[in-house]
Amino acid sequence: MADQAFAMVATKAGNASVFKKQAIELPKPKKGEALIRHTAIGLNFIDVYLRTGLYPPPGGYPVILGGEGAGVVEAVGAGVKDVKKGDRVAYTIPGGAYATHRIIAADRLVKVPKAVSDEEAAAAMLKGLTAQYLLHDCYKAKKGDTVLVHAAAGGVGLIVGQWAKAKGVIAIGTAGGPEKCKLAKKAGYAHVIDYRAKDFVKEVARLTKNKGVAAVYDSVGKDTYPGSLQCLRKFGTFVAFGQSSGVAENFKLADLSANGSLFATRPTLFNFIAEREELVKRARQLFSVIGSGKVKIQVNQTFPLADVAKAHRALEGRKTTGQTLLIP
Repeated sequence: MADQAFAMVATKAGNASVFKKQAIELPKPKKGEALIRHTAIGLNFIDVYLRTGLYPPPGGYPVILGGEGAGVVEAVGAGVKDVKKGDRVAYTIPGGAYATHRIIAADRLVKVPKAVSDEEAAAAMLKGLTAQYLLHDCYKAKKGDTVLVHAAAGGVGLIVGQWAKAKGVIAIGTAGGPEKCKLAKKAGYAHVIDYRAKDFVKEVARLTKNKGVAAVYDSVGKDTYPGSLQCLRKFGTFVAFGQSSGVAENFKLADLSANGSLFATRPTLFNFIAEREELVKRARQLFSVIGSGKVKIQVNQTFPLADVAKAHRALEGRKTTGQTLLIP
């Protein structure tokens, strides 16, 4: 197996040509570890940031990127009881996924049920678990609530839209351009605002009859932050979980009182799944809603693992929709 195992390694910061195929040795898993053979690996835009050096990898270069995957357990170390050889599993942890096999802490693995494919699991762990904690913890959206979701046609946004609809939540989405608005609408949003054509603050006021929304889920940051606060009802919740346009500048606590005694939070996924019990509970809820068909994970592109450079170029060139996977 060792001579067949390989990883696609980013040898230095740079463009997609920095990836090199390297053979990897696979020692027996130690206590608490498992050896898995990947069947599908998720691709996320943060992988591009890490490759280019915009977000320098914690351990520097060379580095094996990739933050989520699914596969089959091939061996376990001493003391491992949560998974066994032959189990279908999935995970999300920072780094290490762009490989045919890997040794991983067994307590980071969750079993994948029969109703969910390996491809769905690999594409859903990071974005799907993000959608899970957003809707069930940051602001517990309930039937009849109206919420605003920026980047509604993005990976997380498409899952949030479907899940919100399944919960009876009225979701208003923002997206850029007619095609993305159409995609978001198809994903369950009650209303979609093309922020390039209309002022989303005025549109939210119109749609809610000036009442505002219970929560704003904002992954955009700098460009949307001031308007997001204006869209909230009194005592509303501002959930800032990303910053695709840059960090929100000049945030002041006084902004919360000025806009109606608001609540604000800046969550990150790995705090919500740090304990195994939390990881398993949230993954079960995610897999349940996927298995029921209420949330569909759209895997629209797959690339061989060895062609990861092509996959990165497609992602950077905005030539992808939905989820993209690497297949070993």
